[in-house]
Amino acid sequence: MPPIGEFGRPPSLPDHEGAPVVSPMYWMYELGQASLTPARAFADATRLMFQSPLNPFTTTEFGKSVAASCEVFERTTRRYGKPEWRIDRTDVNGVSTPVEVRTVWEKPFCKLLHFRRKFLRPLRETQPRVLIVAPMSGHYATLLRGTVEAFLPNHEVYVTDWVDARMVPVAMGRFDLDDYVDYVIEMLHALGGHVHVVGVCQPSVPVLAAVSVMEARHDPFVPASMILMGGPIDTRRNPTAVNTLAAEKGMDWFRNNVISKVPFPHPGFMRDVYPGFLQLTGFVSMNFERHLEAHRKLFDNLVKGDGDLVEKHREFYDEYLAVMDLTAEFYLQTVDEVFVKHALPKGELKHRDALVDPSKIRRVALMTVEGENDDISGIGQTEAAHDLCTSIPAERKVHYMQKGVGHYGVFNGSRFRAEILPRISDFIASVEAAGETSAAAE
Repeated sequence: MPPIGEFGRPPSLPDHEGAPVVSPMYWMYELGQASLTPARAFADATRLMFQSPLNPFTTTEFGKSVAASCEVFERTTRRYGKPEWRIDRTDVNGVSTPVEVRTVWEKPFCKLLHFRRKFLRPLRETQPRVLIVAPMSGHYATLLRGTVEAFLPNHEVYVTDWVDARMVPVAMGRFDLDDYVDYVIEMLHALGGHVHVVGVCQPSVPVLAAVSVMEARHDPFVPASMILMGGPIDTRRNPTAVNTLAAEKGMDWFRNNVISKVPFPHPGFMRDVYPGFLQLTGFVSMNFERHLEAHRKLFDNLVKGDGDLVEKHREFYDEYLAVMDLTAEFYLQTVDEVFVKHALPKGELKHRDALVDPSKIRRVALMTVEGENDDISGIGQTEAAHDLCTSIPAERKVHYMQKGVGHYGVFNGSRFRAEILPRISDFIASVEAAGETSAAAE
């Protein structure tokens, strides 16, 4: 989870009796959203008017330009809700198979979803079970829709569906990095063992910590393998711009500038959070010119009537611009432990006051995946897990670096499907085969 983009310091509330300084930016954001509601409604009505077949201007360059301008304005100023998974079928052994999404485990800040494939007849061979731990870093778990779709034909898939912190009442309690690790352990227990856990980006650290804690406890439900993808295990290696920001600013800057209370009338009213819209601002600022050009092309394609390109833009930005809030304690602890103190690679990370020791991991195979052009987690940051897991035999360790992909391409897109996923599937299959051989020997 990268910290954020570069921001100026907004005004903050006074510090009363030692209470943390909390910025009112969230309240101002809500006020801005409310004030734009009439303008968005007017723009939408105008767009419909200039797209009506009864309007003589509809087919003219002027009419198309007005309608396109209204849509671009409405899309760039709206708040995007949580996207749907939109996964209702998959192909298994060449057979189109219905998919049912079910919640199989739930706590206040997360649901564990099972993408259950409804077979007409049982498979000849049981397929591996995979727990995909989605990033809790601003976007919803649906960002991994393509990842899930790619795994489904050959795996039984479970995914963590993290809950927007502004939707969790304060009475439900805190959620920090220790809780995250506990959630992962509890989900592995709920699945009953013999599962392969995949940590995508930010979860790499808590997944590695959870497995380390389980091994130290001799937990019988440790996963068969863990696959860490584009994660910040050791951000001292090839640090990126988002890695160095935390060290440059320091924790006091983050506490005073990016933490705000959830405003009324959200269920999480008065909960301290790192707002999703700030995280989104950081994402957009990193590639501002590219996003500006994408919306200029959207306008051109709307005027030209290129429906395919327009729909691709809508699908991507409906997902990209949908963001969720993170609890302040989780965000600040993660920034401090992962990006400032580098606690895990230094052997100083603690879970519930006990040291996290990856060298305790012996029964779990390890695979790491990185992208050559990753500007979030630089090359070597995820591979660092191999140096920490010293007790895993070399033949049960695999590292793969995919050329020509950035951060998103590590877990989604054509190269993920064609080159990365087959290697992950082969790794999982080899672990399964080794487990069967070991069981037969016993």
